[in-house]
This record gives sequence, C-alpha cells and structure tokens, in this order.
Amino acid sequence: MKKKSWNEFRQTGLLWFINSILHLFGWAIVLSYKDENDDEPTAYPARVPFRGFDEEHNTKGYQMVTHYLKKNIDYLMDEANDERDN
Repeated sequence: MKKKSWNEFRQTGLLWFINSILHLFGWAIVLSYKDENDDEPTAYPARVPFRGFDEEHNTKGYQMVTHYLKKNIDYLMDEANDERDN
C-alpha cells in the first residue's frame, strides 16, 4: 500500500467518479481547503441534496478518468496479474 494525497486522487478524476456513485445515495466526499495554497485538505463524508453533476463536469470527469486509465493501464494490468499469482 502506498499513501497518496487527496490532490492526486482528485486529479485522476476518481473523486468525481466516486462522488457520482455516492450521489445516488445522497452522499459525497467533500474536500475542504483552508486556502488556495493548502496541499492537504480536510476530507469528510456529507449528506447532499443533489443527485449527479451537470454535463460539463461529467464530460471533464470522464476525460480525466480515461486519461488516468490510458496513462496507467500497463501498471494496473501488471498489478492485477500479480494479485492472481499470489
């Protein structure tokens, strides 16, 4: 296991992806920054009144996750294959 930052998780698009699933249940993971230079936000689950994101945010989210997959697919496949071998 390797600890990663919330900012890296967000930049992959995975925070958007997970929140799009959580929205179905009226939940979201919220990142709260003290200021624009804050590298490590406070993260907490929250109940939310909305369900889903608008088209612009969905398009950007899908692009970010697709880019992450394209960049990391070889590593992810190697990691998955290593798990099967153990």
